[in-house]
Amino acid sequence: MSRSARPEPPPDVLNDVAGVVGAEVTLLGPLQGGVNGGAMRVQLAGRAHAVLKAVPRAHPTHLDETLRAQRVVEHMRRCGYPTPAWLGAGATATHVWHLMDFVDAKPAPELTPSLVEQLIPIVELQAGQASEPYDHWSYAWRVATGQESADVTETPEQSSLRRSVARLPAHSSAVSALVDRLRLRCAGVPPPPEAPDMVHADLNPGNVLVRDGVVVAVVDIGNAGSGTRATDLTTLAWNTFQDSLDVTRRQLWTRILALVGWEGAAVLAAAQILHMLEVSIRNGDNHLAPEVIERGHRALDELDALRIA
Repeated sequence: MSRSARPEPPPDVLNDVAGVVGAEVTLLGPLQGGVNGGAMRVQLAGRAHAVLKAVPRAHPTHLDETLRAQRVVEHMRRCGYPTPAWLGAGATATHVWHLMDFVDAKPAPELTPSLVEQLIPIVELQAGQASEPYDHWSYAWRVATGQESADVTETPEQSSLRRSVARLPAHSSAVSALVDRLRLRCAGVPPPPEAPDMVHADLNPGNVLVRDGVVVAVVDIGNAGSGTRATDLTTLAWNTFQDSLDVTRRQLWTRILALVGWEGAAVLAAAQILHMLEVSIRNGDNHLAPEVIERGHRALDELDALRIA
C-alpha cells in the first residue's frame, strides 16, 4: 500500500464532480489505502462527506470501464454486498473519477482469523452474481499458462500487465525458476469454462474497511467483473502467510479446491503470484521480490501437498 504523497485532483475534476452531483466539492485530505490511486476525502456542500478517487485517463475506454464498475456496485448492493454507494462518475480530458459514500472505518492492517471468517460469507454473496462480461477467470488462465486466446477481448490494462508478466524471467535466475515452476504446474490445464460469479479482483486487506474488529465495507471495486469467486479467496489466502493463520489459510485452500479443483486452484495461485512479482519488480521494491518468491514457492508446496492428500 502506497504511503507516498498523493497529488490533489486538478480544479477541472472538482468542477466536473460538482456539475454531476449538484454540490460544491471541497477537498479535506487523502485517505489511507488504495494501491491503485489516491482516494481523497471531500465535503459536499450541505451534505455528508464523500470519497473522491480521480486517476489520470489511461486509454480511450477508461471511462467506459469506470461506468461498468459503477453498474457492478449498484447490482451488488442490491444483493446485500457491503460496498459503498457510488454518487457519480465521470471524466475530464485528463482524468477519470468516481465519487462514493464515505465510510467511517479504516483499512485492515492485516488479515486475522476473525476477519477472514467474516469475509468468506461476503465472498459467498458473489456467487452467481456476474453482471458484466469482464472475465477474470479466463484472464488468470492466460497469465498463469502464458497462452493466448483468440476468443477473449482484454482490457488495455490486462494486455499491458500480461506483457509485463511475460518479461519476468529476464529479471533474475530466482524469478525465472519460480516462473518455470508455475508454468509447469499449469501446463496442459485447459481454458476454464465461463463462470457465473462476481469477482472483486483485489480483495486485499487494504480494501477491507474495519471498525472495532468488524468488517463494515469492501472498497476499490473498480476492477470488478465476472469469473469464479475462488479468485478472491485466493487473494485472501495469499495474504494469510503468517504462522498464526496457517489453519485459516488451509481452510481457504480447501474452499478454493472445492470450487475449482486442483488445476483451477493452481491457475489462480499462479496468476496471483505472478501479479505480485510483477508489481514488486515494476515498483522497484527489491526487498519485496525475494519475499514474494519465497511465499510463491510455499504456496505451491501447500497446493502440492493438498493434491497428494
